[in-house]
Amino acid sequence: MTVSVLDLGDDENRFSPDWLQRVHSFLDGVEGALVTTGGGKFYSNGLDLEWLTAHGDQASEYVAEVQELLARVLTLPVPTVAAINGHAFGAGAMLAMAHDFRVMRADRGYFCFPEADINIPFTPGMAALIQGKLTPSAAIASMTTGRRFGGTEAVEAGLVDEVAAEGEVVKAAQERVRELAGKDRGTLGAIKATMFAPAVAALRAA
Repeated sequence: MTVSVLDLGDDENRFSPDWLQRVHSFLDGVEGALVTTGGGKFYSNGLDLEWLTAHGDQASEYVAEVQELLARVLTLPVPTVAAINGHAFGAGAMLAMAHDFRVMRADRGYFCFPEADINIPFTPGMAALIQGKLTPSAAIASMTTGRRFGGTEAVEAGLVDEVAAEGEVVKAAQERVRELAGKDRGTLGAIKATMFAPAVAALRAA
């Protein structure tokens, strides 16, 4: 079965409106399974704060669009894995968390929810997404501290499932989902929608 690989970009891969649209367009055609990854030293740095500062009057619509992407990935009716090639911060880390599995580069890059240090509280939807994937202790350790987790630390905390060497992250991600790629889309989509119903409802309530 096909494993579709979405390259998020080779810069900071922030969530500009155009970037969000491109990702949605790619997801429209995904079959089999999905791997997402970045092309540079970032997986994603999350919200496009520069765009948001310049378009403050559209902030609520923008956050709703970001949360819709998170909800869509969370319930995508195919197996999904984030191949975290570098830094995953804020909403970029949340995007990775919305996948079924996460494989992170072992030797470089940080997985971080910096909200406590940048004075931006989590929205109810974003908090529900993270808490739906982590143990309570892992949620506290990552959400309330702003701590930057390297690959091995991220595995130990339960933020990611495994680490891989540079150049092997996408391969490891593909191997993790290839044998799962034949699952029935309707069944898998329904299972995810039920599993994560509270998080999806909170993300789409914005």
